[in-house]
Amino acid sequence: MSIIYIIGVVLSIIAVLDIIKKPISLVGKIITAAIVLLTSWIGLIVYFLYAKNHLTEWFK
Repeated sequence: MSIIYIIGVVLSIIAVLDIIKKPISLVGKIITAAIVLLTSWIGLIVYFLYAKNHLTEWFK
């Protein structure tokens, strides 16, 4: 396995665990996790740089 692949898997797991901990609805968690996982590196970058801090206000 490539080191980049392993980093991507680890970051994906961290992102999904962080999404699960957020105080948003179950539907919001599922939508956000699916988008992050289906968009690969772009989804991870957008999540960690922008969306992570804005999820609770988006899914009020």
